[in-house]
Amino acid sequence: MLQFALITNFNINEKLSAAIRVADKLIEAGECRILITVNNKDRITRMHQSRKQFTYLPADQVYSEADVIVVLGGDGTILESARRAAPHGTPIIGINLGRLGYMAELDMTELDLLPKLFSGEYNLEKRSMLSVSIIGSTGKIRFNSYALNEAVISNGSIARIVDLELYEEDTFLNSYRADGLIIATPTGSTAYSMSAGGPIIDPALACFCVTPICSHFSSSRPVLFSNRSVLCVKNVCKREKSLYLTLDGKSNSEIYYGDFVKITRSDLTTKLIRIKKQMFYKTLRQKMNEYNN
Repeated sequence: MLQFALITNFNINEKLSAAIRVADKLIEAGECRILITVNNKDRITRMHQSRKQFTYLPADQVYSEADVIVVLGGDGTILESARRAAPHGTPIIGINLGRLGYMAELDMTELDLLPKLFSGEYNLEKRSMLSVSIIGSTGKIRFNSYALNEAVISNGSIARIVDLELYEEDTFLNSYRADGLIIATPTGSTAYSMSAGGPIIDPALACFCVTPICSHFSSSRPVLFSNRSVLCVKNVCKREKSLYLTLDGKSNSEIYYGDFVKITRSDLTTKLIRIKKQMFYKTLRQKMNEYNN
């Protein structure tokens, strides 16, 4: 029996209705259990939408016990699920309820493809992730985590120029006066990095991209590095008490003067289920056209 985690914001009526449509399609397609986080049980029950196949569990158990994670939402929702799923190696299929949905595989008009999850008629696309650490001036690691899209080093919510230095292991590469730096995976190249003028990168390429945010110097350009590189960004900004590290637009950690942020390829990967045989560039063109229209 397959176990599907169903992830969305059940407090929004449209998303709750969409999730129930997806659940019913899965239940109709084969024998399965639908795993839902326990904090959504009251909401679903009050709306008279619970099913006998629904099992309500703590969030950690939902991600650890699922065979497939079905995420309904935009890229932000899929990103959050990817961070939770990666340690368990559980594959994700995204159903777009957002605006662009680069990472989503299906739209709500394509739910008839869901039975392929039972027959195994799909491919797994592995997306590289970043391993990110903050190393203090004494050499002690103060923080360690991972990201699918990007690591951003900036002044946080206040837009003010900061001073940073970039190293590849022990080799000094460049100094920056900018609003910050974005270190993005190919998956993250279509997110914040693209908005800051970075290149769009095919997810099949093994690389990172370092993109300055509103650089004070016009000569500071995005740079591609092999994902075997060991990148280090040093905080050399004396006029700020601390800078901030943001991973995938969520977690914030302080970076003090003299601290290094070390970025390498993570051992973890995000596994995305691909049912449709569609090239990355075709999806990119389609999403861009949808957004511009």
